[in-house]
Amino acid sequence: MLECRRDGGIARLFLDRPQKANALDSALLERLHSAIEALMPDESLRVLVLGGHGKAFCGGADVGELASLDERTAGEFVGRIHRVCAAIRALPVPVVARLHGAVIGAGLEIAAACDLRIASRGTRFAMPEVRLGIPSVVEAALLPRLVGSGRAAWLVLTGEALDAGRASEWGLVEALCDEAELDRTVARVVESLMAGERAALRAQKELLQLWEERPLAESVAASIGRFAQAYTISRAKAPKGH
Repeated sequence: MLECRRDGGIARLFLDRPQKANALDSALLERLHSAIEALMPDESLRVLVLGGHGKAFCGGADVGELASLDERTAGEFVGRIHRVCAAIRALPVPVVARLHGAVIGAGLEIAAACDLRIASRGTRFAMPEVRLGIPSVVEAALLPRLVGSGRAAWLVLTGEALDAGRASEWGLVEALCDEAELDRTVARVVESLMAGERAALRAQKELLQLWEERPLAESVAASIGRFAQAYTISRAKAPKGH
């Protein structure tokens, strides 16, 4: 259900339920959350790539499990989606989403929680929950920050699919490529990220999220502190003269 790979400072997690378009059930969500949590204390980690095997990144929440939910278990299920997204955002290194095929519902929320999104041109994006009689929730709240309030409203109110070209125009994805070039494009982005100094890259991810969530003055003040801290760290690492 989940494939984990490691190559030095690069970790890769692939949803591996291709017969179900990598639909997210409780078991897969728990495994994904545990795998991300296990990476948290790893000081050698530099980048995480998140993708999916088969014809789609993720077809959304498992419809069979959705049909079985009641008032109590519905909250528990959506809480699992949130925990995965929160773990992605809390991971102290950049997370790159490798997107293809379909990125739907909870799959789009997980992609939105990543730091960078790279998609093949045939990818389609949708938040169709209203058509299933439920609202889009949890990390769908990230969508207005990514694409603006009106475009986020279009996604969650109409439930209509968005093609990759428009997703790129809207700022939902940062890079587009042919499907045959997807792995090479992801590799180039990972190479660029690996060129950054480890501590600085971690500090920058932390600041990006702070800029999203805090008032401007507080964000600027925190940025000044992180800048000064970077010099303290670099001086501590510098070789001592004789």
